[in-house]
Amino acid sequence: MLLERATIPPTQTATRWWEMGSDGRILCTLCPRACKLQEGQRGLCFVRARQNNEMVLTTYGRSSGFCIDPIEKKPLAHFLPGTSVLSFGTAGCNLACSFCQNWEISKSREMDTLTGEASPHAIAKAAHAAGCASVAYTYNDPIIFAEYAIDIAAACHELGIKSVAVTAGYVEAAPRIEFFKAMDAANVDLKAFTEDFYYKHCKASLGNVKETLEYLVKETDVWVEITTLLIPGENDSPREIDALSAWVCDALGPHVPLHFSAFHPDFRMKDKPITPQTTLIMARQIALQNGLRYVYTGNVIDEARASTWCHGCGEKLIGRHQYAISHYNVTPEGTCPNCTTPIAGVFIDKPGTWGNKRQRVKV
Repeated sequence: MLLERATIPPTQTATRWWEMGSDGRILCTLCPRACKLQEGQRGLCFVRARQNNEMVLTTYGRSSGFCIDPIEKKPLAHFLPGTSVLSFGTAGCNLACSFCQNWEISKSREMDTLTGEASPHAIAKAAHAAGCASVAYTYNDPIIFAEYAIDIAAACHELGIKSVAVTAGYVEAAPRIEFFKAMDAANVDLKAFTEDFYYKHCKASLGNVKETLEYLVKETDVWVEITTLLIPGENDSPREIDALSAWVCDALGPHVPLHFSAFHPDFRMKDKPITPQTTLIMARQIALQNGLRYVYTGNVIDEARASTWCHGCGEKLIGRHQYAISHYNVTPEGTCPNCTTPIAGVFIDKPGTWGNKRQRVKV
């Protein structure tokens, strides 16, 4: 699906991943959709467009808004616990999820919903001034504004600020390498574990997302956590959860944290009920039985199952009440103080104290 002759705003930059086809159309090589564009057309993501015989990113330097969040909200449980993160997104998405929880942003077709210009250096300076340990590219998938995110990450790294990608991981091999080279951590949405679900509800492919996860864990130093939103009657069967968690453990490793989050009716899937907490508990138990060490429940208040426990001795290491750290007992070396078992993650001497706050900021 392509959008014909859409108006292109003045804020834009040439993109890196495209080629001119023999039929005169530009082929976008960023993600597996491989959109082919005539002059003036946009890809399904809405933000990559053909203008003057080149591909441009129409949202470079523009955002749908900035907020300071707890890093736990991304969700990341093993990356700089308790610290604050400057979060932002742009518009558009390269998936077509019928259950999107951020559809006002990711499905936006109105460029006026974006704020004024925010340069990479301005974002980095704002994060530094606010005391944020990281910047998160979130709300919509940063893959589609990869050039902008990479430039922001470079500016952030100059100031000692980390970069976090919250993504569905739907990206081709070459841009995958360059994009994640700029990132320090990622939470990847593994939306289900069947190709049928991905095709029916996301118009995408599970296989490509699995390739992204394997690349990240096996070939990069990016800290990786995974989130699966459990939708009643769609991807929450014990059989599918068993297959998903077994694959994570076997293909990626038992140290990779897995978050099972509760679904809330939204966008085009308002006929489904909220995920029962019993489903989240069941999913967590299956994943633990399959060998995963760190499995969490999300979008519910459940301190015991949102907390981190030592897989060696069972000691409570990090307690969480919603997004706030209620208990912290990890050594500066990232080990359990009781039995010295290493705890996978990126830790600092003391946890942050940002808590459950959410603060809107201007850049």
